[in-house]
Amino acid sequence: MFFASDNSGPVHPEVLQALAEANQGYAMAYGADALMNEVRDHIRGIFDAPGAAVYLVATGTAANVLALATLAQPWQTIFCSPVAHIHEDECNAPEFYSGAKLTLVPGGDKMTPEALRGAIAAEETRGVHGPQRGPVSITQVTERGSVYSLDELRALCGVAKEYGLPVHMDGARFANALVALDCSPAEMTWKAGVDAVSFGGTKNGLMGVEAVIFFDESKAWEFELRRKRGAHLFSKHRYLSAQMAAYLQDDLWLTSARRANANCARLVEGLRAAGADFLHEPQANIVFASFPRGTHKRLHKAGAVYHLWGAQLEGDDEDEPLACRLVCDWSLGGDQIDRFISLLA
Repeated sequence: MFFASDNSGPVHPEVLQALAEANQGYAMAYGADALMNEVRDHIRGIFDAPGAAVYLVATGTAANVLALATLAQPWQTIFCSPVAHIHEDECNAPEFYSGAKLTLVPGGDKMTPEALRGAIAAEETRGVHGPQRGPVSITQVTERGSVYSLDELRALCGVAKEYGLPVHMDGARFANALVALDCSPAEMTWKAGVDAVSFGGTKNGLMGVEAVIFFDESKAWEFELRRKRGAHLFSKHRYLSAQMAAYLQDDLWLTSARRANANCARLVEGLRAAGADFLHEPQANIVFASFPRGTHKRLHKAGAVYHLWGAQLEGDDEDEPLACRLVCDWSLGGDQIDRFISLLA
């Protein structure tokens, strides 16, 4: 009963097999391997973007911050949600790599066009003494498990374009959002106005690789320099390429995301039946729910692994509702979900 994080799940067997095959013999280093050419062509194909620049790095943080550094000047500010991963969970890495600051758009989990417009308009008002307007970063799936609709994405990108600003998408759970919306990668990115995307794989069955995609190829060389300068260019790059190649082969990335989302839907159904309250409406593979402390204690004692959210398990009031975060990955078994629900009920 492991619901702590989709980072905690196993590597997909097909990915391990691809790594074993890639380990045979010799291959050119630093991204010059033949597999990377296949990956680049495959990603361009699924995004319907033949001119896109495609790169691989080992972590989601590296993907986000190197992409943002390429889009932002050091005297600019990056606009994002107050609960964006780049703000809450990346230890100032965006500022470190880009030199730019973050401006938090007022509101909650999702940015709204009105709030974004207000935040952008408030900058470049102090001349040389204040930060200049820079990229907008959108998290899809959000850190609270919500999914921006295509209309919402288009509206946010539209505001950014009014000011001539580029848009970055943090797609650590890109596949989960895509299958939830039942749309194409192009529709969720460049057709909506996104300029660069961090295309995640680690949370969805890979050992450790993310793609960075620029739909404006003019950014390619700067990204390559920043990746090298930032110590994120792998010499034995074929092991990144092999993972991503397996991920894309026969749509494994979509199959895994559908399983994760389906697992979450099964969990949500059981939580609703048990009377749990939801902090946010679950839309992909993350749930924020609340139920009594006594129930949490029973679940933890039985071996359930998940995180409480702003609450402590210790306490005497067994009926006090405590919030928690539950995440489903592709490998989670239905028996684990059913056991969790039976203990909850």
